[in-house]
Amino acid sequence: MKDTYRTISKPSPEVLFKDRNSKFYGYAYPVSTEEEVKKHLDTLKKEHYQARHWCYAWVLGKEYERFRANDDGEPSNSAGVPIHGQLQSFNLTNVLVVVVRYFGGTKLGVGGLINAYRTGAQLALEASLIEERTIDIPFTITFEYPLMNTVMRLIKDENLQIIDQKMELNCKYTLAVRRKEFDRIISLVQNIYGVTIIEN
Repeated sequence: MKDTYRTISKPSPEVLFKDRNSKFYGYAYPVSTEEEVKKHLDTLKKEHYQARHWCYAWVLGKEYERFRANDDGEPSNSAGVPIHGQLQSFNLTNVLVVVVRYFGGTKLGVGGLINAYRTGAQLALEASLIEERTIDIPFTITFEYPLMNTVMRLIKDENLQIIDQKMELNCKYTLAVRRKEFDRIISLVQNIYGVTIIEN
C-alpha cells in the first residue's frame, strides 16, 4: 500500500523562460488548500500587474485526488494542461505552479505556447526543494495515569508522533502512525490492558 507522497518544502525562486520577446516567469508554491492557491495568485497578480496571463495548475491531497488547470485566456489546453503535466511528471502534490506571461508582440502559436508554459513550469519545479513525506493516520487513545510509562515506552519504541495530549481525569493522546504500520501498531495498543482506542 502506497504510504508516501512527494511535495516541495518551500516556494521556488523565480525562474524566467523567453521565447520571441515573450517572457514567462515560473513559480512553484507548497499549498494545502484552495484558499492558499488564491492568495498566491492574488499576490502574483499584484506583483505582475502589467502581465497578460497568469496561467496555473495545482494538485492537492496526499492521494493526489484533486487538481485543476487554468489557461487564463490562452488558447484552450495550451497553458494549464502543460503546467499540470509537469506536476504529474515530477509526481508532486500539494503544489501550485504559476507561469506569468508578458506578451512580446509575436504570436507563438499553440505549439509554441505549450512548449513555453511546460518549460516555465519545469524550470520552477527543477529549482524547488522536493521531498518525500509519509502518509500518516491519526488515532486517539485514553488510559489511566498508572499506564503512562507503558504507553510512553510504546510511543518511543515505535517512533509514534504525538499530535495532541490532554491530562484530565485520565490521559488522552492523539497519535499518528505511518499508514503501512497502522494495523500492527493498533494490535500492539490493543494488547495493553486498560488502553482504549477511539477511532478518529
